[in-house]
Amino acid sequence: MKYLHTMIRVKNIDESLKFFCDGLGLKETRRMENEKGRFTLVFLAAPNDEKAEIELTYNWDGDELGEGSRNFGHLAYRVDNIYDTCQRLMDMGYAINRPPRDGHMAFVRSPDKISIEILQEGNLEPKEPWVSMENTGSW
Repeated sequence: MKYLHTMIRVKNIDESLKFFCDGLGLKETRRMENEKGRFTLVFLAAPNDEKAEIELTYNWDGDELGEGSRNFGHLAYRVDNIYDTCQRLMDMGYAINRPPRDGHMAFVRSPDKISIEILQEGNLEPKEPWVSMENTGSW
């Protein structure tokens, strides 16, 4: 058996690529446009780790995702510096729903409300402003 990918549906492919690529640092590995089926598939992976992909599925005629797309669980990524990653996402306008108060774990949501867990490689010393930040929304 071999793990292939996790698929999530998205409403706006450009917003989702901005979040996952510019914000989290994933790279697009391939893309498929299906005219007959009226959908686009975009596969993303962490740099130097193309074995574990996520598939963004965009239906051209719209897709009602509903509230709480989190019901499948969450995606998790390990990063070199959780503070830098969270700051970059905040600077882009995303709320850090569970700040990395412990220097190890944070949660943020994608534009389609997919819960993303960010884990620090090893542990960083807790520091401000993260230590004092409250949780916001659900994660």
